[in-house]
Amino acid sequence: MELGERKLLILQAIINDYIISAEPVGSRTVAKKYGMGISSATIRNEMADLEDMGYLEQPHTSAGRIPSNKAYRLYVDRLMKVKSLSVSEAKYIKEFYKKKTRQIEQLIFQTAKILSDITNYTSVVLTPQLNKVLIRRIQLVPLEPEYALLVIATNSGVLKDSIIPIPEGISPDYLNRISNMLTSVYKGKTFDEIDINTVLEMQNDIIKGRAFFNSLVDALTESITANEDKEVYLGGPTNIFNFPEYHDVLKAKAFLDLLEEKELLYKMLSKPEKNGVSIVIGEENEHEDLKECSIVTATYKIGDKVLGTMGIIGPTRMEYSRVVAVIDHMGKSLSNYLTRLFNK
Repeated sequence: MELGERKLLILQAIINDYIISAEPVGSRTVAKKYGMGISSATIRNEMADLEDMGYLEQPHTSAGRIPSNKAYRLYVDRLMKVKSLSVSEAKYIKEFYKKKTRQIEQLIFQTAKILSDITNYTSVVLTPQLNKVLIRRIQLVPLEPEYALLVIATNSGVLKDSIIPIPEGISPDYLNRISNMLTSVYKGKTFDEIDINTVLEMQNDIIKGRAFFNSLVDALTESITANEDKEVYLGGPTNIFNFPEYHDVLKAKAFLDLLEEKELLYKMLSKPEKNGVSIVIGEENEHEDLKECSIVTATYKIGDKVLGTMGIIGPTRMEYSRVVAVIDHMGKSLSNYLTRLFNK
């Protein structure tokens, strides 16, 4: 059986109506609301075919039909027309990213809030995976006779610093020499690529105190492991209660419990299928409590390097065309902001 143009039009009409109403859609509704110039009987026959093909389902004894996960996949891949943001929404996002801040955590938290406020779904934003940025310079800066500041600068402008003790008699010139040695070894590498054993090989050159050497190794190790933090920021976690699919208390509780599993959320979102926007629908989700949800994700970058992911979680009848527009715009806006900020 072929999925001809008329069947596609009817299927799209049913999906559009069900996204808005959350009620099974009948042939008379399609005939009246979507003006296709064909009778209810013809539409009813086409709907029966669509059900046989797996695109529609009949809940209980209702005369209407609802889209299946297969239908939503066809919709987002072939039929969906992405909506444009309203002027006020685009302005709201633009004004937010005009603000001057270097507090990454606050920036990510507010991004999650904006996503949930605009879409009315639950949002998830992962903090940047800074272990993927490139080291540009490692510098030991003298503070007082007994201490130095270890500063690691990256191509993203993110600075990691820690204070280490230095032995008596260490001159600024000596600290600068060690800084140049470290920079020559690690420049152009990511935190993932740092091999702390390389520092061990430099031990013979760092002759003015084993304690200083040990402090330097400890500080570098701490900077590396600090980039392994996996923070997840949520926006609108209770928005799911707005949808009739989650008026069931047990189902809603299971969803909220899932949001508490930050490690699981991080794992799900940290490996997007592709750069840009991706959509996972219903049963395509691996986790059982997300089988009736869809997740739309977008990556954000500094330059051409993907640093993190943001996502929108909602019922499978989510308004995909609007969500894709919002999250795509937000991903690009955050990318542009971070690129400008860290390239200064």
